[in-house]
Amino acid sequence: MLLAASPAAARPAPQVRVDQLGYAPGEAKIAYLLAPRALRNARFRVTDAAGKTVFRGRVGRSRGRWNRGYRAVQPLDLSALRTPGRYRVRVRRARSPRFRIADAAALLRPRVAEAVAFFRAQRDTAHRNDAHATVYADPTYDGPDSDVIRGRSLKKIGGPVDATDGWVDAGDFIKFTHTTAYASALLLIARRELGAAAPPQLEPEARFGLAWLDKAWQDDGTMLLQVGIGSGNTAGTFNGDHDVWRLPQKDDGLKGGRNRYLRNRPVFRANAPGEPVPPNLAGRVSAAFALAAQLDAATQPDRARAELATAAQIYGAAKTSRVRDVATALPHAFYPESSWRDDLELGGAELALAGRALGDPRAAEWARQSAHWAPKGDDTLNLYDVSAVAHAELIRAGRELAVPVGEPKLLADLRAQLARGMKRARKDPFGAGMVYDDFDAASHGFGLVATAALYKRLTGDTRYDRFGTAQRDWVLGANPWGVSLVIGVGSRFARCPQHVGANLTGRTLLGAVVNGPNDRSLFSDGLGEFFDEGRDCHTGGYGAFTGHGSRFVDDVRSWQTVEPAIDFTATAALAFALTG
Repeated sequence: MLLAASPAAARPAPQVRVDQLGYAPGEAKIAYLLAPRALRNARFRVTDAAGKTVFRGRVGRSRGRWNRGYRAVQPLDLSALRTPGRYRVRVRRARSPRFRIADAAALLRPRVAEAVAFFRAQRDTAHRNDAHATVYADPTYDGPDSDVIRGRSLKKIGGPVDATDGWVDAGDFIKFTHTTAYASALLLIARRELGAAAPPQLEPEARFGLAWLDKAWQDDGTMLLQVGIGSGNTAGTFNGDHDVWRLPQKDDGLKGGRNRYLRNRPVFRANAPGEPVPPNLAGRVSAAFALAAQLDAATQPDRARAELATAAQIYGAAKTSRVRDVATALPHAFYPESSWRDDLELGGAELALAGRALGDPRAAEWARQSAHWAPKGDDTLNLYDVSAVAHAELIRAGRELAVPVGEPKLLADLRAQLARGMKRARKDPFGAGMVYDDFDAASHGFGLVATAALYKRLTGDTRYDRFGTAQRDWVLGANPWGVSLVIGVGSRFARCPQHVGANLTGRTLLGAVVNGPNDRSLFSDGLGEFFDEGRDCHTGGYGAFTGHGSRFVDDVRSWQTVEPAIDFTATAALAFALTG
């Protein structure tokens, strides 16, 4: 005889979702009740650290269904709660994780230092053989979405080059100029904007990335693109980075022919000698050097002029006609970017600002060049589209130099990018302005936070404050899964990141930002087997919250959701710096 499930067993338990970091006193504070059915005329209460009820409110009307089990998402407005302290929200038997109310600076600025801690963990000090690396021709791959190399070997075309140090990109040990330039530029902007309030380690860390970019820019006018390969080849005669689970300090001493490209990692370049540099790389790499020049202009003018000269040289080497594609990684599918005008806009704007600081007569012309390239943003701020930051920097340059740069159009495009996010948020039960059934949800969320803050700084307009706060809330726990996508923030965050070093050493990657939820179809074939050398690490508890085409999995094999990356974390650092 089959026994019917009891109503209690069939119905999932209600959940309360909050920003697990917390809120500034004057901010909008919206938590959410995720429930099997809408509660009518229900009330919630907020308790302090001692368990005393300090605030009561009414549960709002449902914003829609999340999935079959959770048919109601109801907002809980805590905005009237302004007294600093630690709190918890309770709705009947459901209770939230603890959160803080504190001054924005106390709440957010320490997160910048934690982001820097992740970058320090990403420093590649192990691969000393990179000091005399061989340059190879771009390989061909087994298919358009494959990173498996076709053929039995790579073709040597140059070297040796010094490609030591720099940051490894994500959970593996490959280094990319594309992501390093993005991260360095955003960290340097964060440093400039924070001024004396910046954590002392921020600028040195940004300059660590810049020093590697200086190595990537070669004396023969070529730009190095990448160090290392993802996978081996179809014949199985050599391994790539993703084929062996090991600590990086073992690579230089690995034996055998199959490990030859782990022992002596191949380097690839973005352009041949005498050819122009792909514009996306020229734009963002020159921006990083020009930002360093801005910081040095007042106290170290000689160094600043040298940095500006490097920035100008790289910017002048950009390919600007008949651009068919951009260079990001090998294979391109690793980072399938197609935009480049935004990078040239950013590079020109930073050159203009650096030129003004140093009294360079070319400053106004760089501002005009930046304005020429300024695109209409197709996306919102993230690795693939820097137009939001570029617009803000160009407006600043135009104002300081009294050069017309099309400011009304630039501001209109910033509003359009925010409006794009707000349109999504109005339709989403949790008010999310990013697409979370695709890659880089956390980075897009922080990008919207940063864009709202930039617009406010430029105009004094506070209309996007509430929206920006809501996006930060979503990334830090006010989402269907109730998980903070920044490691170390809150009580529930990714515990099993897809990061080889962290997995093998057991260390916590404080400050790292993981991808976040992704398209549920990416998990249709499972997660695969654990590497024998790795530690089995996975947590449960998120399966019941799969919905709206998206899924979150906290498992060391789940690169789709819990792999951290330097571009994600740099976007978060900028967002925290601008709002703290």
